[in-house]
Amino acid sequence: MQYYLYLLAAIILEVAGTTSMKLSEGFTRTWPSVAMMVFYLLSLGALTLALKRFDMSMAYAIWSGVGTALITIVGIYLFKEPVSLAKIGSIALIIVGVVGLHLSSQG
Repeated sequence: MQYYLYLLAAIILEVAGTTSMKLSEGFTRTWPSVAMMVFYLLSLGALTLALKRFDMSMAYAIWSGVGTALITIVGIYLFKEPVSLAKIGSIALIIVGVVGLHLSSQG
């Protein structure tokens, strides 16, 4: 259970880092730029701890896939990015892929 929490923390920190990247406005705002670096370092640290338990391919796929889906949702709600059926369908495919990887690793 502990390693699932590391992976969850890595995902949340990566999303925070990407959100901070947007808020940094190309490194022109100091605190969002600093926050981005801190969040990414902490995310990679948590991912490294999760890799003690999970296969690298599965952990990275979950980290990047769930992170991508979450940052898309953040972009839609926080930054008012446009929503389309293609975007929603793509998020659904990412989720299906992550579930498929998880199920295939249990065999």
